[in-house]
Amino acid sequence: MSNLKKISIDGIEVEVDGAMTIIQAAEVAGVAIPRFCYHERLTIAGNCRMCLVEVQGGPPKPAASCAMQVKDLRPGPNGETPVVKTNSPMVKKAREGVMEFLLINHPLDCPICDQGGECDLQDQAMAFGVDFSRYREPKRASEDLDLGPLVETKMTRCISCTRCVRFTSEVAGITQMGQTGRGEDAEITSYLNATLDSNLQGNIIDLCPVGALTSKPYAFTARPWELTKTESIDVMDALGSNIRIDTKGREVMRILPRNHDGVNEEWISDKTRFVWDGLRRQRLDTPYIRENGKLRKAGWNEALSFAAAAIKGKKIAGLVGDLVSVEAAYSLKTLIESLGGRVECRTDGARLPIGNRSAYVGTAKIEDIDGAQNILLIGTNPRLEAPVLNARIRKAWTLGAHIGLLGEAVDLTYPFAHLGSDRAALAALAAAPVSEETKAKASIVIVGQGALNEADGEAVLAHAMALCEASNAKLLILHTAAARVGAMDVGAVTEGGLAVATEGAEVIYNLGADEVEIAAGPFVIYQGSHGDRGAMRADVIFPAAAYPEENALFVNTEGRPQLAMRAGFAPGEAKENWAILRAFSAEVGQTLAWDSLAVLRRAIVAAHPHLGAIDTVAENAWTPLAPKAMGKASFRNAFKGFYLTNPIARASVVMGDMAAMEADRAKQTLAAE
Repeated sequence: MSNLKKISIDGIEVEVDGAMTIIQAAEVAGVAIPRFCYHERLTIAGNCRMCLVEVQGGPPKPAASCAMQVKDLRPGPNGETPVVKTNSPMVKKAREGVMEFLLINHPLDCPICDQGGECDLQDQAMAFGVDFSRYREPKRASEDLDLGPLVETKMTRCISCTRCVRFTSEVAGITQMGQTGRGEDAEITSYLNATLDSNLQGNIIDLCPVGALTSKPYAFTARPWELTKTESIDVMDALGSNIRIDTKGREVMRILPRNHDGVNEEWISDKTRFVWDGLRRQRLDTPYIRENGKLRKAGWNEALSFAAAAIKGKKIAGLVGDLVSVEAAYSLKTLIESLGGRVECRTDGARLPIGNRSAYVGTAKIEDIDGAQNILLIGTNPRLEAPVLNARIRKAWTLGAHIGLLGEAVDLTYPFAHLGSDRAALAALAAAPVSEETKAKASIVIVGQGALNEADGEAVLAHAMALCEASNAKLLILHTAAARVGAMDVGAVTEGGLAVATEGAEVIYNLGADEVEIAAGPFVIYQGSHGDRGAMRADVIFPAAAYPEENALFVNTEGRPQLAMRAGFAPGEAKENWAILRAFSAEVGQTLAWDSLAVLRRAIVAAHPHLGAIDTVAENAWTPLAPKAMGKASFRNAFKGFYLTNPIARASVVMGDMAAMEADRAKQTLAAE
């Protein structure tokens, strides 16, 4: 029996699923209904009453369209399609009344409110409110909350839509916000005045329809109409979250999420959102040369000539860092190999098989998690490695998925079955018989880098793939570096890994690899954006653009190529990464065959056609690894902390403050009462 029902909304007849609410059906019909508390990714609260509509044949009063399902509407006397009106006199009067009530206690902060210009209350008061108020009583005031260094609060503006409460408890998985009191005394508060303990808390800023919750680092620095908005891709983790970068002049002022149902839905992590102040600090903006043990400033011509002379006739190796674009990785690989050297992108020692995309990417899409019934996590803490992906796993758990974990037992914000913490537990699980009932369920195995960056990483991966075959599950490799999949796709790898690639190297070309220690001895050319660990070890420094400062291609953890667009320009003398490599290639007599980004991309797509299919996840042919013996060690997660995992984050004051809070919170113990 079909669940489809017909409904007429403002004269537009549509056929929708009967389980849909009227507000959802109206969106299908292209009719806009105002709302404050309703959000399609949160549970229904039905408490703002702004979405009232008139249902013909229903009760003689407006109905909340967010809470009434289409299947509950009665047909006409002769079986006619149910009729809903969103702009009748009854609805207009109801909306004006609701708006009048909301504004009784709302302060007149618009000129000084940081939400001004992009405030739902402001917009809807103009569109659906009235130009007078009948109330002269004193306005209620509320005390502001201290939620930490990220979210600024002005709780007098709060309209109790409870979006922040529902997000933190349902999506972020923390129970630190709620509503206390009744009537005029009702207010949103945090439990015991605690600061929020979540890597996703910044999303409540976007959710708040008024100026009650705003961005503390961004506050009073710009107005929305002053900003230039650029659609781009995040590189703080390997998820490839879709973002919008807002700039004012040459400065990045803030970073906001863009909706992409297949990747990040409409959430981003706090590191993604607030790392922008790190783009201004500790920047490399001019070339440097090391003389007599000290770095000194130099011009581009001098630095390129100095580096070219230093590598002449010497054995060279190239390292690809975690934030490097596909174009830069391909350029480095082509240049270093033309000089007889080797290149490696697996700087953390991950034993990812070369050329086998089903083994270093997997066969699952991120959106497959939504419908999964069984999810097994191996050697990973997704709450730190990819918080938005972790929220997706939590959503699958709320829909009934069973979660299992092999590795360190940490707080993931949802219950899981801890199946063991060492290799023996994985071997036992892989050898155990699998029932037909389990095989019939949609299952995903997610393998983290912590499971792969030990000496027996390939054996662990082989066991995980055997487990996938036995249980008919899909595999997802959860990377921690945004550059890793793209660099492996273009072959910026060496059989045997980092040790083999750098063995006997007299010169190392370090392309933004700040997470690796380079021993004394080799001459080091460092190309990167920040004065971090890599620059400290360098003999020559080429200043490069950071991720918002160049057009670039990145491939996320599921193998989806995405385009990051340039939002601003690099400071001082810094240049785009591919352009530096092109200039250097000419200096060493191995000129690369492209002098524009378009020609470079054509060369990449010609060599690797799947990288031309932007925003498409390619099907990876399943090629299981041959079984190997594993060691006996316990699994160790790739990250211990969330906030300081790359040079941009380490340069950020906000990320430093959050890391200090994270460390303090880890030391605290709750009294047993």
